[in-house]
Amino acid sequence: MKKRYLWIPIVLLIGFLLGGITYYLLSKTTSPSYMPFTPRVPGSILETSRAFSEIVRAVAPAVVNISTVKTVRRQTAPFDEFFDFLYPFPDGNGRKWKEQSLGSGVIVSPDGYIVTNNHVVEQSDDIKVILYDRRAFRAKIIGADPKTDIAVIKIDAKDLPGIPWGDSDRLQVGEFVLAIGSPFGLSHTVTMGIISAIGRVDVGIADYENFIQTDAAINPGNSGGPLTNVKGELIGINTAIFSKTGGYQGIGFAVPSNMVRLVMDQLLKKGKVTRGWIGVAIQELTPEIAQKFGLKASAGALISDVVKGGPAFVAGMMRGDIILEFNGKEVSDVGMFRNMVAQSKIGSPVSVKVLRKDREITATVTIAELPSETTEATPSFPQSPETEENVLSGIAVVDLNRSIAKQLEIDKDEKGVVIVRVEPGSSAEEAGIKKGDVIQEIDRQRINNLNDFNRVVSRVKPDDSVLLFVNRKGKRFYAALSPQ
Repeated sequence: MKKRYLWIPIVLLIGFLLGGITYYLLSKTTSPSYMPFTPRVPGSILETSRAFSEIVRAVAPAVVNISTVKTVRRQTAPFDEFFDFLYPFPDGNGRKWKEQSLGSGVIVSPDGYIVTNNHVVEQSDDIKVILYDRRAFRAKIIGADPKTDIAVIKIDAKDLPGIPWGDSDRLQVGEFVLAIGSPFGLSHTVTMGIISAIGRVDVGIADYENFIQTDAAINPGNSGGPLTNVKGELIGINTAIFSKTGGYQGIGFAVPSNMVRLVMDQLLKKGKVTRGWIGVAIQELTPEIAQKFGLKASAGALISDVVKGGPAFVAGMMRGDIILEFNGKEVSDVGMFRNMVAQSKIGSPVSVKVLRKDREITATVTIAELPSETTEATPSFPQSPETEENVLSGIAVVDLNRSIAKQLEIDKDEKGVVIVRVEPGSSAEEAGIKKGDVIQEIDRQRINNLNDFNRVVSRVKPDDSVLLFVNRKGKRFYAALSPQ
């Protein structure tokens, strides 16, 4: 009987062994793998990454770190004499101390010429340049142009690496760019971005602006460093940022390479920068002013004055002409036109296409050198009765006489009426009209005196807008006043 049931434990033992083997085999095939995973990266991405690395490898040796030391003076304030024991050797100009600052630059020739920003090196007592290979040199300023914020310095070195120049006129919005510099003293920092915009003017950084805008990270210390394209070409000098915090906020500005090269060449050859001039005062053609001139579009630059005897005067250009083209290139705004004239060769003839009323006229103008600017005086006048209720009711005027003209430093033979009061919040104030402005035209009608003014203004209805031609201490411009 016992032998009959002996097979039962044998079967159980065999089943246990088979179950253990099966569990082991299944666990080996289903257990998670902890082996590292290598992603399959497309070859195009790898090539792009290597390309950017190659650009940096080629460009970085030409980028330098610039540190400067300048003496800052502070005028003596009241009660400063109580603290003289802190300054045993005060000078006659007040307290002074040394201030250090950092910036960047780019080598543009093998014999040591370096381009940077004027604000990096101006008024410096000592300029130190550190190269990519850690060598340090003292530098001297060869020339500087505050109007574009460009300076050229030189170190005593040879066989230095450089960057090829790119053509900034061919840049397109959306192109990849690299910014290299020393933000916060961190030398040879590289950031990447795109060109956000080109031809930025009226930014308020320099007198002559044509900035490249980029979102490549630019911070304090990047000033003077290069902005390059994907070919490793120099397309701009990083100059400034728009920031409410003092650091990077996605908006940086660079002086385009073509402007930099033009300024640099003149500084090296002449020691100064000369700019073209044709003898006209220009202003933006706003939609309101364009409407008063009967235009649908506001592209172009409006001539508000022509200098007697100047190149434009000799060529027959007139006040009220709208400049459409300069030397075959379309003029879109005042900033663009100002830069084109300034960069023109002195003595060269250029064609200027203008719109005069309903006719397009082409004049040939010979570029002259921009003369020195003069200072202006501030006038003061008594008040006069207000005008009738319309867009001009917020101003008071008196006749212009020779005595007032002398105070305003305008020609004694000028005619018009002088604004002696501008009411706060009026249409005139909103249009930028100021006390001391001389009104010489209203809606293209000549204003010689107070009688002319009252006669024309009496016809202006409460809902009418008017176009004024104004002489502001010798500078003439148009202004459109709209009813509120």
